[in-house]
Amino acid sequence: MRLIPTALAFALSALAGCALPYTPPALSPVTRPEPAGATASLPPAPLPRMQTAPVTILVSIDGFRPDYLDRGVTPNLSALAANGVSAAMRPSFPSVTFPNHWTLVTGKVPDHHGIVGNRMEDPTRPGETFTMASDDPFWWNAAEPIWVTAEKAGIRTATMFWPGANVGWGGTLLPNSHGTVANATRPEDWQQFNQAVSGAQRVDAVIDWMRRPATMRPRFVTLYFDTVDSAGHANGPQAAATTQAVAAVDVQIGRLVEGLRALQQPANLVIVADHGMAATDSSRTIALDTIADSADYRLLSESGPYATIYPVAGHEAALEARLLTPRPHMQCWRKAEVPARFRYGTSPRIPPYICLAEPGWLIVKSAPTAPFHGGAHGYDNRAPDMAALFIANGPAFVGGKRLASFDNTDVNPLLRDLLGLPAGSGLDGDDAPFRAVLRR
Repeated sequence: MRLIPTALAFALSALAGCALPYTPPALSPVTRPEPAGATASLPPAPLPRMQTAPVTILVSIDGFRPDYLDRGVTPNLSALAANGVSAAMRPSFPSVTFPNHWTLVTGKVPDHHGIVGNRMEDPTRPGETFTMASDDPFWWNAAEPIWVTAEKAGIRTATMFWPGANVGWGGTLLPNSHGTVANATRPEDWQQFNQAVSGAQRVDAVIDWMRRPATMRPRFVTLYFDTVDSAGHANGPQAAATTQAVAAVDVQIGRLVEGLRALQQPANLVIVADHGMAATDSSRTIALDTIADSADYRLLSESGPYATIYPVAGHEAALEARLLTPRPHMQCWRKAEVPARFRYGTSPRIPPYICLAEPGWLIVKSAPTAPFHGGAHGYDNRAPDMAALFIANGPAFVGGKRLASFDNTDVNPLLRDLLGLPAGSGLDGDDAPFRAVLRR
């Protein structure tokens, strides 16, 4: 299906009188010549406006740096930013996928919501490891996601992918039950993540939900795209292939906007990323086995911008003597001594030692045996390359506003405002960055 260009979509939405997530430009009145001898006619009556309540759609474009908008390949996202609210948003530390997606929907930093890494362990369950495929509520129950808050308030929700959205939140996995979870709350509609589902299929699923009668139509929806992150990892953030992935996901944003316009469904779009991306290559690696004796420690992952390390029992002093010595391109701390600005180090799921590389460098188990280049994230969450996309556009927002950078813990409070939910308690963020751009 050919998408209607952005400028034409603006004009059609104004003529149809439907509310879209845009502030369209004013249009000049259309005049037509009268036939000879005709009397002047009254202007045509305006088309009826559908009295449809706005939905809130939270869109994640994994790994989308704000400066990707400057590449000239994002007409739809750039129009939403120009006519709405935009910012370079700070991720939480560590700047990786699952911790930050859970922060966005819970309003808590990873240290407080329990998803402290893409891979982690818990001392109360020795021998188990959390991975990005783990959906046992045990790992997720420490903080309530926004769709659960909404469902409890009687607001119907639907998730077209989101890390954790397939989890029976608040429930308990029953033993020997083939995955049955008792006493759980889920979105009314949700999809199990499958990377083979195309961007168009994901968008079309959301539009299909919007076609439902009002009693069955979700008022809060999530939508997730992973291809920009994948391209950034494989090719690096500056590569042509990454720009192509950016352009392709922008087409899907246009598909979403056009689908909403065709249904005359007003929407508040909140479009975010979980983190940015930094260029990496094999010439910038720090091999841990050249720093400490591999018999003294155990790594949770083989390589990355940061490393979480368990000491072998009885080897703590030997490990610390080597690990905590200052060295170029990497800092290491005991978990209790991680700098306070990272807000990381109190969860029992965080190992005793944390090492963080300088942006662009990678901590690896041993020196690479072949050259490589690509991209990575997980660095200092205030590093410019880790900044994340934020765009908000719709009837709830004052248009044409650029905000100062803010923490992604503030997104959950914003969503609460859009859904008419009370302010949460015990959150690590608030709606202060948005108070001047929300229509009350």
